[in-house]
Amino acid sequence: MENYQPPISNLQEIQTMSENLIEDTLLEFPCQFPIKAMGKTNLELDLLVIEIVNRHVVEVHETAVTRRPSKDGNYIAVTVMIEASSKRQLDAIYQDLSDHPHVLMAL
Repeated sequence: MENYQPPISNLQEIQTMSENLIEDTLLEFPCQFPIKAMGKTNLELDLLVIEIVNRHVVEVHETAVTRRPSKDGNYIAVTVMIEASSKRQLDAIYQDLSDHPHVLMAL
């Protein structure tokens, strides 16, 4: 079993994998890019994610935001479709989202 990889064990590993995928992907900027953040279900998570993303983009249109609750309704995933202008911009968005205590995961 030389190709065996142990399961992902923590959030940092998931974020590192996500960052590596962005680096390894040949993105041509500007491009449409989905930013996803997950956290406990509450009405403010949507607004929080939009506020953080707005720090880094010109404008987030209301139609660019989608919400998806977890099966049991305890968590929510908020996806914001943006026009990304650079990898640096994406890194800054992910850093700000990851730094916020209400955001459990950003992809």
